[in-house]
Parts: sequence; structure tokens; C-alpha cells
Amino acid sequence: MNKSLMNIKNLYCGYGDGSILNGIDLDVSAGELIGIIGPNGSGKTTLLRAMTGFLKPENGIISVEDKNLSNLTAREIAKKIAVVAQSIEPVMMNISEYVLMGRLPYYGKFQFFEKQKDIEITEKFIKLTDISSFKNKLMCELSGGERQRAQIARALVQEPLILLLDEPTSHLDITHQIKILDLIKKLNKELNFTVIMVIHDLNLAAEYCSRLVMLKKGKIYKTDTPEKVLTYKNIEEVYDTVVIVEKNPLSGKPFVIPVTGQEMDKMAQYSSI
Repeated sequence: MNKSLMNIKNLYCGYGDGSILNGIDLDVSAGELIGIIGPNGSGKTTLLRAMTGFLKPENGIISVEDKNLSNLTAREIAKKIAVVAQSIEPVMMNISEYVLMGRLPYYGKFQFFEKQKDIEITEKFIKLTDISSFKNKLMCELSGGERQRAQIARALVQEPLILLLDEPTSHLDITHQIKILDLIKKLNKELNFTVIMVIHDLNLAAEYCSRLVMLKKGKIYKTDTPEKVLTYKNIEEVYDTVVIVEKNPLSGKPFVIPVTGQEMDKMAQYSSI
């Protein structure tokens, strides 16, 4: 079993008008690919922001490699944790320059220009994320999927222990969703990056994640493998929605089928006969 990399103990966290997270306990092992799921308002993004050190706990501790996140500087955190936001503004900067900015935590006190090592690491992850063919294009000229891959490359050049992603497939079509998640899976499997991502699509979460953390009203309702978390009882209890859960015929992973209001009305009519 891989060693513990991040530990969250009795976490209470919010935005000043009351806690959104209430008593979160979570242990993350090196090499995991964890999906954080739950309905809107359950605390998914709040938990992710707390993991970055951006949102300070009201109570409890988040530690990385046994070091309290609250005691680390922003530069120290950036060397351990990289963040890929839900979306970014298309800036007037080419991809190579944008990705290279991820090396800033490693610049010395009076260092104003990149070193050869910084350039080599940047080129490595530009190639790995498959954006070499348009690396000289401006970020504002790229599609949403291309910008997302550039943002992932920028996070990777930080050489972090943990990669945090906030809904990495939102606003993307199904082709780019699969490409992004295939890339994340590759980084996790081949380079042993520990990945934690907020994801709305339960079927994609089931296919790509090794473990799911299901939140309900600021608490962990259940955390386990997709097979044990994505049962119809759990989903109906947490999302207040009727579903059918089958097995994907190719992967054997859970496949969630929502039951529409129209179908519910039909079932009610048949049961009343």
C-alpha cells in the first residue's frame, strides 16, 4: 500500500458566514486518482480550495507529507500542490511562455530569467500534454480543450506531488472530455502523480477514478471504489434523484441512468391501476 501523502483531520471550513465543510476526515495515498462528487452546494470546490491552502480552515488540519499546510509559504505549497482551475481567461501570451510561468516557484531570489533546466522541463510537459504543434500560438487563439491542456502542462512544470483539478471537463464537448481525462489517467498511471479532481459527471468519474469521495451537505457521505459508492441507494439519498445503476458492458464500471420525470409519471400511473 502506498504511503499517506495528504491527511485531512476534522476539517471545518467556509467563507465567513458559517462552515460549509463540517468535520471532514480524509487520507490520500500517493498515486491515487480521486474524484470528489456530490450535488451543487455540497462543498466540493470548498474542499478543493482548502486543499490548495487558499482557504484557511476554521478548525482542523490539512497536512502534506506530515507538514501542516497552514505553516507553509505559498512558494512551498506550489512545489507540493499544483492547481488546474475550472476555466482560465484567454491571455495574450503564447503557450510556451504561459507554461514556463509554472516554474516561478523555483526561481531564486534575484533570478529574473529562466534557466536551461526550466526550459527543458517546460518542453518535456508541452510534449507530454500534446500541445507541441501549436506551442507558439497565443492562448487567446486556442480552443477550450487546447487551453485546458496548456493549463495542465503549466501545473505539471511545478513538479508537484499532488495535482488538483476543479471540474477539468466542464464546458468541453465529449471528444475533449475524453482526451483530457485520458491525459489525466496517463499522468496518474505512468508518472505516479497523485490526482484529486472535482467532477460532476458520475459516469466519467466511475470510469477514470480509483476512488470517489461523495459529499452531502459538507460532510463525507461515503468514500470508496466507484463500485461501492455509485449504488442507486447512495445516489438517490445524496442527489435526491431516482436513478438506475447498471454495469458498463466494456469496463464493468457502474453506469448511472437517470429516470426522468416523465418516466416517473408513467410508473405512478401503472402502479395505480
